Amino acid sequence: MIHTANTEGETGKIAADLAAKTAPGDIVFLRGALGAGKTVFARNFIRALSGQPQLEVPSPTFTLVQTYDAAGRQLWHFDLYRLEDPEEIYELGWEEALSEGGIVLVEWPERLGNLKPPRYMDIHIRAHDNDSAKRTIEITHHDSA
Repeated sequence: MIHTANTEGETGKIAADLAAKTAPGDIVFLRGALGAGKTVFARNFIRALSGQPQLEVPSPTFTLVQTYDAAGRQLWHFDLYRLEDPEEIYELGWEEALSEGGIVLVEWPERLGNLKPPRYMDIHIRAHDNDSAKRTIEITHHDSA
C-alpha cells in the first residue's frame, strides 16, 4: 500500500492509523534515507500506541533502544544507525523484545543483516526532491515463515 503525505502532520496521521492496526508480536521496520521522516513517523506511532499525544519520544540514535508502555504492552523502539555488527543487537535486548509479545519498531533495519525476523511490516519513507514536506510512504508485509 502506498500513501502520500503532503505535510509532517499527514505523516503523523498515517503513523497513528498504522499504530491502531498493530497487534502484540508485530515487528515494524522503518526504512529511508537520512531526513526522510523515520523519526517523525516513529514518534507519532509511539504516541498513538501509548495514548499519550504529548509523550516525550527522544530518538534512540545514541541509546540505540528505548522502551515504552503502550496500552499495557511493551513497545521497543530500536535505532540501529550506529550498529556496527548485526550481532550487537543481542546486547540491546533483541531476543527479549521478540519474545515478550510486545511491539517492536526498528529504524535502520538493514543493519540487522541476516538476523532479520521472517515476519515483519516494512515501511519505506521517501522524501520528494521538489517538495521538502512531501513524503511517499510504502507499506509492505513480509512473511517468509
